[in-house]
Amino acid sequence: MTGTVAPLDVSGTPATTGTASVAFTGTGTLVRFGLRRDRVRMSVWLLALTLGTLATAAEYKSLYATPEERATAVGSMDSPAALAMTGPRHYLSDYTAGAMLGHQLLGFMAVLVALMSVLIVTRHTRDEEETGRAELVRSTVVGHHAQLASALVLAAVANLALALLLALGLTAMGIDGIGPGGALLYGFTHAVIGLVFAGTAAVTAQITAHTRGASGMALAAIGVAYVLRASGDVGNDALSWLSPIGWIQRTYVFVDDRWWPIALCLALAALTAAYGFVLSTRRDVGAGLRAARLGRRTASDALTRPFGFALRLHRATLLGFGAGLCLMGVMYGSILGEAADMVKDIEQVQEALAEIGGSTVAESFASMVMVVIAVVAAVYVVMAALRPRAEESAGRAEPLLATGLSRNRWLGSHVAVALAGGTALLALAGLGFGLAGAASAGDGGLVLDLVGAAVAYAPALWVTVGVAVLLFGWFPRAGAVAWIVPVYAFLVGYLGPILQLPDWMKNLSPFGHVPQLPAAGMNWPPLLALTAVAAGLILLGLMGFRRRDLETK
Repeated sequence: MTGTVAPLDVSGTPATTGTASVAFTGTGTLVRFGLRRDRVRMSVWLLALTLGTLATAAEYKSLYATPEERATAVGSMDSPAALAMTGPRHYLSDYTAGAMLGHQLLGFMAVLVALMSVLIVTRHTRDEEETGRAELVRSTVVGHHAQLASALVLAAVANLALALLLALGLTAMGIDGIGPGGALLYGFTHAVIGLVFAGTAAVTAQITAHTRGASGMALAAIGVAYVLRASGDVGNDALSWLSPIGWIQRTYVFVDDRWWPIALCLALAALTAAYGFVLSTRRDVGAGLRAARLGRRTASDALTRPFGFALRLHRATLLGFGAGLCLMGVMYGSILGEAADMVKDIEQVQEALAEIGGSTVAESFASMVMVVIAVVAAVYVVMAALRPRAEESAGRAEPLLATGLSRNRWLGSHVAVALAGGTALLALAGLGFGLAGAASAGDGGLVLDLVGAAVAYAPALWVTVGVAVLLFGWFPRAGAVAWIVPVYAFLVGYLGPILQLPDWMKNLSPFGHVPQLPAAGMNWPPLLALTAVAAGLILLGLMGFRRRDLETK
């Protein structure tokens, strides 16, 4: 199947497709349509990123109100492990609230903004082709570059809106060390890093014929950029200059306020976007530049069974989360031995750790970190539990269910992968955390303790799966509501002790009922109760799926 039907001019004759104006015909219409489609998604992204930044800035203002407290923070941040997780050491030379924001938050926010940009571009390019909608659109008066151009414009609109919201919000807070000029630069660092990875997604969307593959390659690029930045900030500074995340951190916002690294990001964004347009002319609609690999002549025995087939569909996502969680565990474990020194003079954090309990600060700190690891694993299980909805909507479930495969076995196979995969991710993250923590703290017993502490969150993950399955079974169009579970768990589990939220808010989350090992002792009844709740939710979801009709787009 070839690419684009030539658009017609006003006389009804085919127009010449070689001109730039014709190639981009219909871009404005697609942009307006995309803004309407993504008005909720985009608003949620912008609101979450903006409020998260403003809340963090407010916390820095209260946690480090005096020069002595800021000097203590400098001491806790001036270590290789801390620098790898935050940013370059130069920020520590004038560690105001603004410098803390640029040092500790900018690299983390860059990853989230890059993720938002990648998802926008792949959703409006490769996903449209994979579902067949792009061919219908491009058969009308639409140029062959219009779809990619509109996706990049949507990403640019989102990133520029975020930049303005951050600049205005930070300026309005009136915090010492955060002026209007620095706030504007801080906002635009987010915009340009988003544009860089929007351009990256424009390239990866041409390489593979699958949305998940395009997103996965772009996310791998984000991971490489972050690792290069972290390696350079700890050791050879030249490595950080190979990463666009390193470039924006070297604006030294709120310290030196250097604007010229922004130009590097804009140049790379323009280069990758232009290369994406070039590559798009070298393939057919719906195809990728990378040829599909020839499969086996006959399917393996595993693929002939529901569980094996479901595992094959989830394999790439599971491996990606496994690598990410293992790396997260290792990074947190590497600073476990320094936890006591890092928080010894921060009153709010000390109070939060004391509330958790534990015989040492390292144990209390590890218990707090486990909540973050569990929440990231919960992100995976929500994705995995909602995968049947994507299969159903795309029409791929109906041919399978038209055979002898029952609805219970089909949905149950995806649920089993989510349950087992989430548990395996916890164990893997706990192992990385334990090995690195044992090396950092000089205590070999931490390995088994931290693996057990991580796996203890498995019943809470199973409840999260149950919520997603229940929504899919009875209210499939409301499946996205399941994302509230991990988001709420992070807010009350990680930030709750610091912000001193009431206990009743914590108890609304399944993660709030898990014993906080290794600081606390094992308590089996809550875990058994969570397991029973998870089983009940899953059974109700299966019952609902059996009773309703399939829905396809």
